[in-house]
Parts: sequence; structure tokens; C-alpha cells
Amino acid sequence: MRIGIDLGGTKIEALALDDSGQELARVRIPSPHGDYSATIAAMASLVHQLEQQTGQRGTVGAGIPGSIRASTGLVKNANSTWLNGNPLPEDLSAALARRVRVANDANCLAVSEATDGAGQGHRVVFGVILGTGAGGGIAFDARVHAGPNGVAGEWGHNPLPWAHTDELPGPACYCGKFGCMEMWVSGSGIARDHREVTGQSLTTREIAQAWAKGDVLATATMQRFESRLARGLAAVVNILDPDIIVIGGGVSRIDRIYADLPDLIRPWVFGGDFDTSIVPARFGDSSGVRGAAWLWPAV
Repeated sequence: MRIGIDLGGTKIEALALDDSGQELARVRIPSPHGDYSATIAAMASLVHQLEQQTGQRGTVGAGIPGSIRASTGLVKNANSTWLNGNPLPEDLSAALARRVRVANDANCLAVSEATDGAGQGHRVVFGVILGTGAGGGIAFDARVHAGPNGVAGEWGHNPLPWAHTDELPGPACYCGKFGCMEMWVSGSGIARDHREVTGQSLTTREIAQAWAKGDVLATATMQRFESRLARGLAAVVNILDPDIIVIGGGVSRIDRIYADLPDLIRPWVFGGDFDTSIVPARFGDSSGVRGAAWLWPAV
């Protein structure tokens, strides 16, 4: 049995999978906001609950909204800032008296979709999360590629490629820089752009719905979003050239982008060829927690 934990800013979810990927049990609790020790205790408690429910002991993997620096084992870049600087893998392993694997939540999405999701059968999967923020992760042969700095796939904190004059320097990002991809193509970025251009305070869902109905202002906003997303993904293709790109997060539910993106990406790819499939995540919001479980792959 494999247990996966998805540590989010507002909730912690855990599930148990059998060896075939079938879900055995699932539990969810609110995150102990701002309290690192309570977070470790809550994650361990969820594991114990699942093992009690199933009557089995499992391997444990966890996805977090940050990354682990290989040289120190410490969390960095987490927007749940109380995690940063702490040895979460070591502390969770100690709490559970077993080795635990920890990865960035976007890497978990990539692993999930490469294992038995939309990217199954593809050797190199680039997983994208377009939600409140914009994350990315890479799976080679259904295993995480994090890199020595723990930031492989973090395209959300690269600048918008081939930026237009009116896109410079770009909005300020919480990372301290300007014009990061996350500020343009996340759900919150789309809403911000629409508000700044039109003066309308709408959610991304409302903007997408208005776009589907032919609203002129919403259409312009979504066309800017698609152009920026296409340029960002083209830069990834020029460096990684993945076999497939799988998109998760709330923005991934906008079906129209999958038809539009290939032609928008093609002009920015070196040589003008673009034959990469772009698909929504098969497991949707469950991809992260499933991927955490699959951090312990089949032998």
C-alpha cells in the first residue's frame, strides 16, 4: 500500500492506494496555518488514520508547496512560509518512524499523470499547475526530476519570454522579481490583468464564462492569457522538449485552451515545429496527492 499526502495552505489531504492504483481510503483536514510542529503532527496523524482504516502499513510520500534543497534537506520557496528553512522530510520521517519521500506538488502532478494518468506511456512528462499560482514539474520514466537545487520545472519563476513593450517590466512577484510567468498565467494573474485593463473585478471563472459567450473584453483578456501561456510553454519546449505537457489546476478546466495553444506555440518554437500533445490532467485535483503516493514507484 502507498500513502500520499498533499500539503496545501488551507487543507491537508491524504489517500491510500493499492499496488494497482485503486483508492482504498481518503481523509482531509484543515492545515494548521503558521504552525510547523502542528503541521508535522497533522500529516503523521493522517497516515495513522489511513493505516487504521485499511489495516495495512504503507509507504509514505508527501507533496508540498515548495521544494527541498538536496544539499541541506531544508524546505525552500514554499508559499506556506512557515515550512521554509525546516527539515520537513527528516521530521516527518521521525514522526512516522519510517523513511518518507517529499517532493514539490507540481512534481507530484507530473509523477501521477506519468504513472497512470494522461501522460502514461510517455518517458518525459512536463506537468503544469495553473491555479492560484503557476507551478511546473518534470517526470522522467514516471519518477521525479528535481535537480540539485530542487527547482527543476519551476517555469513559473522565469520571466515572460518575448515580452511586448507594454508587458515590461511586468507585475511584481512575491519572489522579489518582476514579470514572472506566474504573475501572467495563473488564475489570479488572469483576474489581475482583466481588472487592470478593464476596471472589472471578476473571477477567472467569470472571465472564462464571459469569453465563451463572446464578451469582447473577456475575449481580449483570454487572448492575452493564451499568448503569454504559449510563449512560456514554447520556452519550455525549446529547453526540455517533453513528450507531453499535462495541465492541472483550476485554469486547466477551460477546455478551449487545448485547441488554441498548439498554433499559438508553434511560431515561438525553434524551427517552427510543434508536435507535442497538450492535455488536461486525468485525475484533476487528485493528481497531486496521487503523485505523492507514487513517489514510491513499483519495483
